[in-house]
Amino acid sequence: MAGLLRTIAIVGGGFSGTLVAANLLRRPPRGPTRLVLIERSETVGRGVAYAERRFPYLLNVPASRMSANSLAPKEFLHFAQERIPKATGEDFLPRALYGEYLQQVLLAAELSAPSNIRLEIWRGEVSGVRRLERHLPLQLELADGRKLTADDVVLALGNPKPASLPAAKTLIGNPAYVADPWSQDLKFARHQSVLLIGTGLTMADIVNVASADRHTTPRIHALSRHGLLPPRQTPFRPEAFKGDGNALLLAASRSLRGLASAVRLLAAEAERCGGDWREAVTFVRHMAPTIWQRMPERDRERFMRHLRAQWEVHRHRLPPDVLQRIETLRNGGQMQIHAGRIQRFEARAGRIEVTWRPRHAAQSETLTVDQVVNCTGPDYAIERSNDPLWRNLLERGLCVPDPLGLGLRTGPKGAVMDADGWPGPHLFYVGPMLRADHWEATAVGELRGHAEQLAALLATERG
Repeated sequence: MAGLLRTIAIVGGGFSGTLVAANLLRRPPRGPTRLVLIERSETVGRGVAYAERRFPYLLNVPASRMSANSLAPKEFLHFAQERIPKATGEDFLPRALYGEYLQQVLLAAELSAPSNIRLEIWRGEVSGVRRLERHLPLQLELADGRKLTADDVVLALGNPKPASLPAAKTLIGNPAYVADPWSQDLKFARHQSVLLIGTGLTMADIVNVASADRHTTPRIHALSRHGLLPPRQTPFRPEAFKGDGNALLLAASRSLRGLASAVRLLAAEAERCGGDWREAVTFVRHMAPTIWQRMPERDRERFMRHLRAQWEVHRHRLPPDVLQRIETLRNGGQMQIHAGRIQRFEARAGRIEVTWRPRHAAQSETLTVDQVVNCTGPDYAIERSNDPLWRNLLERGLCVPDPLGLGLRTGPKGAVMDADGWPGPHLFYVGPMLRADHWEATAVGELRGHAEQLAALLATERG
C-alpha cells in the first residue's frame, strides 16, 4: 500500500485550511501523497478575515498570542517585527499583515517538505461531495465542472455570512441596506446617519472604519437585543491566575446555575489576587470544551437563551484604541447604543425607517437612517445556509446540523457525522463550526490545535 498515491483534498484556503496543509507538508504521511488545496478566491492564506482591504482592520488579539504554530509561540510576533521593528507582543496589528504571515507559513512548509508529498493549489469553488461507499474515496464536484477523487477530504470553509434578518426581506437589493459588511469596502459621509444591527466585534470594526476620518464620520446608531458593548483587552499574563481556590467548583458544577456561580467566584478570586476578571475568563475558556460536552442538552438550550450574550461579550474583547474611539463618539453624542428588537424596516425616499421596541418597553419607537448594516456576525446554522456546498452535504446526508444552530456535529478529530450518526473516516471539518461540540472554537489558539491534531491523524496510515 505504501507505493500507492494518496490524495488529500482541503476545501478552503483560509486560516484553518492553510494550517492543515502546512502541518501535513511538515509531517506528511509516509507514502506518496498529493495534497490539493482548493480556494475560491484569488489568494490562499487570507480568507475573509485577513484579506487586504482599503481600511487596515486590526486583530482583536495581541501579536504575542497569534502564532499559527504551537511549537513556536512567538512566530507571528517575530514575523511582524521584521516588517514593523517597533512592534511589541501587546500590539494589535493589521489583519492583512496576519494574512501575509499565513501565506509565508504555507510557502515555508512547501519549500521544506520531503519529496514524497506535493502541494497543488486549485482556484475554484467546490459545490458538492459524493460518497459512493463509506470506505471508498470521495468525489469532489467543482462549480466549473471539474471533479477530484480524494482519499480524504477536509472541509475548512471558514466563517459563513451573517444571518439574514427576517425584518429585512423587503430591503434585499436596496443600496441603503448592507446584508454582509465584508462583501464590500464600506464608505460613509458626514451628513449620513447609519444603523448597525449588532453591538459586538463586527460593529466595532465598522465603527472604526466609519470614524477613521472625522470629516466623513456619520451619526451612528448601534442596536442589539441586550445593547452590550465588548470591554477592552488588557495585557495578557498567562501565569497571573491559576484559579486554585474555585476551579474545583467549576469542574464539579452539575447545573447551569452552579456553573454560572463558579465563574463569578473565579472572576472575584482573580481580582482578589491582584489580577482582573479577564484572566478568569481565559481560565474558563480552556475548560469550555469539557464543560460543554458534558452539559445536558436542556442546560445547553438554557445557556443559549440566558447566558450566551453575557459570556460572549466578556469573552470577545476589543483593542483599547478601538474601544476608546467608540467611547469618544458616544461622549460626543455622535454615537448611540440601543437595546431592543427590530420589528420592521420600510424604505422611504431613499432612506430606511426602522421600527424597533426598546428592551423592557411596551411601546415601539421609530428611527430613520440613510444606511443599515447587518453586523450580527457569522450565522453558523447550516440548515439556513445558501452556500451550494452546505446545501449539497445536507441533501446527501453527509453532515448533520447542530440543533442549537452552532454548526455541524463532529466526532473525534473533526470527523463529520452523517445522517446515520456515523463519523465517516474520510470526511473531516476544521473551523469555527466545531463550536457545536467544543463551544470555544473560534480563536487562533483553539483552531490551531484542531488543525494540528487533524493533520497528525491524516499523516497516519489508515484504511
